[in-house]
Amino acid sequence: MKRVVSISLGSSERNHKVNTVMGSEEFEIERIGTDGSISSMIDTIKELDGKVDAFGLGGIDLYLFAGEKRYTLHDAKKIVANAKLTPIVDGSGLKNTLERRTLEYLNDQGWDFSDKKVLMVCAMDRFGMAQTFEKFKANMVYGDLVFTLGIPVKIRSLKTLYKIAKIVMPVIKYLPFKLFYPTGNKQETQIKKHKELFKWADIIAGDYHYIKRFMPEDLSNKIIITNTVTSKDIEVLKSKNAGYLVTSTPELNGRSFGTNVMEAVLVAMSGEKELSVKQYEDLLHKVNFLPRIVKLDQEDRRRDLLHG
Repeated sequence: MKRVVSISLGSSERNHKVNTVMGSEEFEIERIGTDGSISSMIDTIKELDGKVDAFGLGGIDLYLFAGEKRYTLHDAKKIVANAKLTPIVDGSGLKNTLERRTLEYLNDQGWDFSDKKVLMVCAMDRFGMAQTFEKFKANMVYGDLVFTLGIPVKIRSLKTLYKIAKIVMPVIKYLPFKLFYPTGNKQETQIKKHKELFKWADIIAGDYHYIKRFMPEDLSNKIIITNTVTSKDIEVLKSKNAGYLVTSTPELNGRSFGTNVMEAVLVAMSGEKELSVKQYEDLLHKVNFLPRIVKLDQEDRRRDLLHG
């Protein structure tokens, strides 16, 4: 049996462990939250290094992307340097492959994204999904400045986002990650701001912790496309009357793990430390990950998407 462990900067309340079969191999998959403590992440990685088959880096990104430009976050770089023997991945390989495939799968199933109003809470984190929405001609608002830096400026195209990234990322990549992303217990608290953006959107997509932190009481008819949701999260979305939940990663015992976890599974499966896009695509074909689609309300809210 192969063992994959996600070491997360997030809340320990979301810890989870499952045993499952991927392809023809048995896996033990575990998520360990460190409640916002980078030093605890480092200690746990040191303790398990060489004893597990792959690490996922959770609750923090190693890389953010703006077009062809990749920015390495300083805090994450410090953490991953402590994995000397075991490969460690932050999920960006699947954000570039699986999350594109998720929207393409939905499109093949009849979900028409053209001119649909999409709020992408952070596109530099979910670059593959953002690029695919634009390919399908969705009407986009990117919340990178709004939700990460608190700057109330809506970005309407990836081209504009990339220009802004060239200016701000050389500084931001050195800032403490907790300044622009909810970590630890902050993942369980809400800031009810920017309601107008949620009200405007047909689809709310991207990192679930940003969505959860800012989402209003009423999500009637909204389609949420994300991952890393628990059974409790689904009940909250139902209570807010959201229409559909789509997760790019599959359900494992009631939980969709983050892309970092599932990417670590593929790396463990391959036996290599780093994989190319082609290798990820081949492994995704082998394990046949399909998005989870959960109808949350009692009426068929998907009809608008199905019929354009």
